[in-house]
Amino acid sequence: MGYITELRRIVGSRPLLMAGACVILINDVQEILLQLRRDNNCWGLAGGSLEIGETLEQAAKRELFEETGLIANTLKLFNVYSGETFYYKYPHGDEVYNVITAYICSEYEGDITRETSEVQELRFFKFNELPPNISPPDLPILKEYIGSAY
Repeated sequence: MGYITELRRIVGSRPLLMAGACVILINDVQEILLQLRRDNNCWGLAGGSLEIGETLEQAAKRELFEETGLIANTLKLFNVYSGETFYYKYPHGDEVYNVITAYICSEYEGDITRETSEVQELRFFKFNELPPNISPPDLPILKEYIGSAY
């Protein structure tokens, strides 16, 4: 998160507009991959903020690989999210208004490898068995995706 880290040195914890991407990764038995995040101890999608010069699709692929070890062979645009619902205050005090581009990935390769500084655990879940502690910015995305899958 180089760009945001540099920006935070200048503006502190004040609210930022943060553009990013996430990946709704679905396995061959229709389960969704979630990560247990270290920063808020909630389950969420692989994803993160856009770096300077990067496309949203590149950010989605990079974050997926960094956090899970998986390589997305194809990404399909699902939706773009913004507004008050995507305001988030991190446990350490930084505030953001997220602009999130969500992609669906069901064609991927590699072995799941957890990135240990950000991710406590990686696990596939059935749509109707998601854990109760979903990261707030990911909850509306997951609800919309699961609602569209039925």
